[in-house]
Amino acid sequence: MKHSVALVLTLASGLALTAAAQMPSAPDAAAPATAAPAGPAKIAVVAFQVAVAQTNEGQRSFADLQRKYQPKQNQLKSLNDEIDSLTKQLQASGDKLSDAERAARAKTIDDKKKQLERSAEDAQNDMQNEMQELYSALASKVYDVLNDYAKAHGYTLVLDVAQQQSPVLFATDSTNITKAIIDAYNVKSGVPAPAAPATGAAPVPSAPKPAAPKGLSPQ
Repeated sequence: MKHSVALVLTLASGLALTAAAQMPSAPDAAAPATAAPAGPAKIAVVAFQVAVAQTNEGQRSFADLQRKYQPKQNQLKSLNDEIDSLTKQLQASGDKLSDAERAARAKTIDDKKKQLERSAEDAQNDMQNEMQELYSALASKVYDVLNDYAKAHGYTLVLDVAQQQSPVLFATDSTNITKAIIDAYNVKSGVPAPAAPATGAAPVPSAPKPAAPKGLSPQ
């Protein structure tokens, strides 16, 4: 049953954010080469995935996607609970059943386990695909804001610390423009901040913060 339960839990709130964290951190952009400005380089760092997911639009879109799949998650949980109940019943009364009845009940449980695994896998794939489309579209727009912000503030290089293979080993907090990009995008999009969840309601998660290099706390 551990495998079945694990599949059910893939539809929990963490799935959306895990999916977001595994996607490309920036859209492909074939930007024309430009001459480097004269003077010393001005470098900034950004946790791009965090910026995308923590924009007001990102939080709203990810929450909407979770709500869309909530009925499916509830359905899978109900099926999983049914399997647990049937398994306990079989274990409790197995020695009182005929071989044929015991085999029939075991087959029913096995069939339901297979149904659970197939349904959970299908739902996970569907949600993953929708998440990829959602993230890619939003990331492209956030990247445009990042590009404009970097130019306006004279940055010659912006490094993404959310990348697993980030070359950044150390950066001071003052170089981190993640929060500034989130704020700039929120202003441009005009999407209001999401309301705080009601008491007892499942909270709308924010993007997981990547492990930061020394001296840097993603904002």
